[in-house]
Amino acid sequence: MLRKYMKATISVVITVFLLVSIVSCEEDFTDIGTSIVNNGEFSTNDTVFEIEVTGKNIENVQADGFQIGGILGQYLLGVYNNSNYKKIEASIISQLAIPSDLTLVDNTFGSDTTVVTTIDTVLLRIPYNASLLTTAVVNSDYQLDSIIGNQLVPFSLNVYRLETYLSNLNPSSPALSNIYPSDQIYDAGTQKLNSVEDIQFMPNRRDTASFIKRKLSTGEVYTTDTISFPNLTPSINIPLKEDLIQELLFDQYETSNFTSQDAFNNYFRGIKIQAEGDDGSLMSLSLNGTGLQPLIDIYYTNTILTDGGTVVYDTIKKTDSFLLSGIRNSHYKTTPGQSSGPNNTAIQGTAGSMAQLKILGDDNDLNGLPDQLEELRTKNWLINDARITLYVDKEVIEPDTTATPYRLFIYKDGLTSSGEERPRQVLDYMTEGVNEVGGSLELDSQDKPDRYTFNITDYISELLSGDINDLPQLGVRVFNPTDLPASTADTIVRNYNWNPKAIMLLNHNTQDASRKAKLTIAYTVKTEEN
Repeated sequence: MLRKYMKATISVVITVFLLVSIVSCEEDFTDIGTSIVNNGEFSTNDTVFEIEVTGKNIENVQADGFQIGGILGQYLLGVYNNSNYKKIEASIISQLAIPSDLTLVDNTFGSDTTVVTTIDTVLLRIPYNASLLTTAVVNSDYQLDSIIGNQLVPFSLNVYRLETYLSNLNPSSPALSNIYPSDQIYDAGTQKLNSVEDIQFMPNRRDTASFIKRKLSTGEVYTTDTISFPNLTPSINIPLKEDLIQELLFDQYETSNFTSQDAFNNYFRGIKIQAEGDDGSLMSLSLNGTGLQPLIDIYYTNTILTDGGTVVYDTIKKTDSFLLSGIRNSHYKTTPGQSSGPNNTAIQGTAGSMAQLKILGDDNDLNGLPDQLEELRTKNWLINDARITLYVDKEVIEPDTTATPYRLFIYKDGLTSSGEERPRQVLDYMTEGVNEVGGSLELDSQDKPDRYTFNITDYISELLSGDINDLPQLGVRVFNPTDLPASTADTIVRNYNWNPKAIMLLNHNTQDASRKAKLTIAYTVKTEEN
């Protein structure tokens, strides 16, 4: 690699400098800021290449988590609508887990007794991503995290019984894992399980507790319980229809539908938490916590009666919890926004959009290599630094930058040498790591989004040396944690993205020459001897 040769050269030159400096300080050695010492034998330069930037639609992403341990890092729920990008309506699909200690009655009573069960309340509870602002034991205050959009505009929220059977095996090829894309079509029942249909939902950091009215067999309320997650962590709390849940779940406890988890999954295939609307907010939710987990709680009271109707015990309270577990998928319904203008390109996460970069021009002689690359290979440069800079279109910056991606990801988005179209890692992610490659959002002097810069020195060095000829178009998309290689041998770029943020970038057509997308190469050449 050219860069590795450059590093060796640096070490030698620095060592010579230290030795000579002991004898004399008269020599004119100058640090030129690129870790190369200039003693008259080398000269350093840089050159800028314009990059052609085009937009590309992302049809879908993988939304099942099977390739990454069975679960996604985050699940989106809600509606986000910005006219510059796609509108996204995000829903959650999930199986339920049977409670391990499922019993209707804990004790055995006399043969002359009857157990009457009353469903008190059924709640779907999902913890928010939240940060504790105060540590007071009472009235702790939280801030909701990972929400974009307008939190003061409600969206419609409903819960449905899922009718699509979820399997982790491909039904066509059982030896292979199944794949659920983000635009997968799921069959769901027409009945809405939530007590208040078409809930007009807005995130609420004060939603920290629910109050459960416990009832006797007569319907009389005998007490009220306060239900909350530990430390009063705020949560989404959706009351479900008690009679419907009793029919679908509770009354099935002692049937064959509950003999095993597999039997239950075939009978009750899961739920779909569906968000719809023209506007609102989009929440990122963690369903994988070891402490706070999403669940459906069935709160009920057993009243024990004698044959004569005399009450023996009348306040036996119970709760059965069905965790949202097993196969859990995301579902994104997207609607195109207005098209990008001639001078800009939209970058949007999830099943949004990305950019493709042509960094060294065209292959006019049709020999498989861009003409600019062929010319550069004749120069025998030592590459000090190679950076791609993409500028933000400041006329499309949102006042609320919480929806602005903090990092973009760059990768090879084109054909392999064998002609296969497959996204692959840029060399520097494996040799240098994500921090060296960069791609983080940079702000201007007014703290406004300004640009993203990628350092791909090793990749460009290999290209110019002729060690590799792999130069497809480069793809740029919103960064997701699954994008990074798992090892130095991992070239795969996985098709996951649950980061919904978006940004508008300027392309090569902008009239502002100083903000055109560009590749800057800094290099060293040996000068002619006098």
